[in-house]
Amino acid sequence: MGLKIIALTSMVMLASVAHAEGDAKRGQKLYDECIACHAPERGAQQGVGPSLFGVIGRKAGDNNDFRFSPALKRSGIVWSERELDAYIADPQKKIPANRMPYSGMSDARDRADLLAYILVHFK
Repeated sequence: MGLKIIALTSMVMLASVAHAEGDAKRGQKLYDECIACHAPERGAQQGVGPSLFGVIGRKAGDNNDFRFSPALKRSGIVWSERELDAYIADPQKKIPANRMPYSGMSDARDRADLLAYILVHFK
């Protein structure tokens, strides 16, 4: 049992390091693709998409101020680095029939940088 816990803890730490190594400054530039739809400020008026402020740890579709797709609400996802990474890579693959009109960000390094920016600025 002890070895399993150590192994699991190590895997979680390694997964966290992968995104923690992203370049938040470069991620800010990548966020320019997102800002047209997703406001960065807390309490900002909702745009085409919801504000990303406080997204980490929030249940997908759990914001009464925004009209989410039924697919997103039913997904059961709680946004973590891993879930956001998969969603940003290919939103329609991660949650088919969601309303986000974005084809995805295929480059893993770009996603790591974007996530580093989100983790630093949207808490």
